[in-house]
Amino acid sequence: MFIVIDGLDGSGKSTQARLLCSKLALQGRSYILRTHPSEDNFFGRLGRGYLRVEGKGARIAASLFYMLDVIRSIILYRWKRADFIVFVRYLIGTAYLPAPFHKMAYLFFYRLVPKSDYMIFIEINPEEALRRIENRSEESKEVFESLDKLYEVRDRAKELTSMGGWKIMNGNQPRRPLHGKIIAFLAP
Repeated sequence: MFIVIDGLDGSGKSTQARLLCSKLALQGRSYILRTHPSEDNFFGRLGRGYLRVEGKGARIAASLFYMLDVIRSIILYRWKRADFIVFVRYLIGTAYLPAPFHKMAYLFFYRLVPKSDYMIFIEINPEEALRRIENRSEESKEVFESLDKLYEVRDRAKELTSMGGWKIMNGNQPRRPLHGKIIAFLAP
């Protein structure tokens, strides 16, 4: 089963993916977890580096390397034998591109990459997302981790997820209730 968990920075997508994979492991199920941008390859590291640089060119470069990282993961991991393949961040990374490129890139990649019946978007209030981001112990913030940018990206992400194929879940709630809703959604 191919599962995608996406959302704004601070939405809890990585936390939810880890909770899901822990549950799968307890059930004796095999899984592959891929988080983007990935630190295990050139594209992911370069994409993450550009997330700390200001400017339109850096935004485009970050998104380009991000999508190359995702495509690399699809090629290397999507078809591996495991009960579950879990991707954190997938198509909604295009929401970080300047308008109108975000929509064009989304539609292009949406046609290109495999889809799933289990594509989850964790929607969160930008104020709550920023509060969570500020509680992290990371050394430096990414350029999109400001309230203005979170609102901007949230609006673009809403536009993209409204095109269909996404299960929208409330990320403002505590992690355990959200985890329960994700498990219920994934249940056969």
